[in-house]
Amino acid sequence: MIIAFKQSIKVLLANPVRTVLTTLGIVIGIATVILVLSAGAGFKSLVTSELSAWGTNTLFIETRVPPTTKNLASNNPASADLSRAYSAVPITSFKLSDLESVRKLPNIKGLYGIATGLSVVSYQDSAKSVIYYGAGAERFTIDQHALKSGRFYTQSEDSGASQVVILGSNLADDLFGQNDPLGKLIRIGSLNFQVIGVYEPQGAMGGPGSDDLLYMPLVTAQKKMLGINYILVGVVQLEDVNSAESTAMAIEAIMRRNHNITDPAKDDFVVTTQAQAMKTFDTIFGGITLLLICIATISLIVGGVGIMNIMYVVVTERTSEIGLKKALGAKNSDILSEFIIESVLVTLLGGILGIVLGALLGWVVSLVASSFGLSWAFSVPIYSIIIAVTVSGSIGIGFGVLPARSAARMDPVEALRYE
Repeated sequence: MIIAFKQSIKVLLANPVRTVLTTLGIVIGIATVILVLSAGAGFKSLVTSELSAWGTNTLFIETRVPPTTKNLASNNPASADLSRAYSAVPITSFKLSDLESVRKLPNIKGLYGIATGLSVVSYQDSAKSVIYYGAGAERFTIDQHALKSGRFYTQSEDSGASQVVILGSNLADDLFGQNDPLGKLIRIGSLNFQVIGVYEPQGAMGGPGSDDLLYMPLVTAQKKMLGINYILVGVVQLEDVNSAESTAMAIEAIMRRNHNITDPAKDDFVVTTQAQAMKTFDTIFGGITLLLICIATISLIVGGVGIMNIMYVVVTERTSEIGLKKALGAKNSDILSEFIIESVLVTLLGGILGIVLGALLGWVVSLVASSFGLSWAFSVPIYSIIIAVTVSGSIGIGFGVLPARSAARMDPVEALRYE
């Protein structure tokens, strides 16, 4: 076996170009696997950090169109347009009174409601179309983001519908440039608002476009901007995150009672815990990762076929050598071992180079993501290396067996006659 190993290395070193071309398919396939799983780990860290920005002990109550409305369209195509029109109407049953009922539960530490809208914001000659968030003042005891300057609005300013705002960092730069925005009046729609704070840049940590948003008291958004008495989202902070599931069930019971819902299938709301959000993400991302690994596996199989073809060429080129070895007493097993070892060495070399290349590409991806302000942690999961080594070794053995058997079964007399 040691002799076969040495001879295999000697053959590979004697034909460096052929060796490189043979391993190229394996390198690309393994690098793809490593890159996909490394990028997946980084993306997961990004989502985890974004969810953590809300606090790991929070859950969300959101409005939704009851599923029975969607079923109407699927069961009766003629009613599809009516169903879509109905679905476009916002659910107006979620009120602040629902949150006050939820507040009475034992595991509730704090909560606030959210209503959103779109308006043109202007200051002097600068104007921009902006999504604004009306949020209860308790947001600032739950939210993890800090102010760059200024202060948060108070509970009394919220309940009194004060016309004060906090700007995202990009929005502050767009409207005021290098000037200090604190205390200045900006116009939102037809109303003037005083700027009392500016957020630190949040990047993707606060969600897409978070630095271009502005925040105002919830009651102000409801009464003066939107003319509504309902909310879209409720954010609930828990005392004990281990009781999140039971608390979510208790909230669902309260919401159904307040909304006179007896059939859970007709819920006009959904309660989502952080664990459920992560579970949903893991399921989706797991499916995507599996798909990408399958695609990478196809390239590995193509690389394996390439190795098999090259090994057949090698067998043909070395026919006389094989005949001479067998004439001198080499057994079929000796010839078989030599060619299988050669095939395995090629695939393992490709596997090692693929791991290095994949890790390098994963590191580059993390640098690019970080340059865009994303909280992207670089890592190469151990299981990705195990998969890469196992697959490359299996391909080396699997696709090397046929050429090796072909070489081992040669008749030494016929092989020696080969020119």
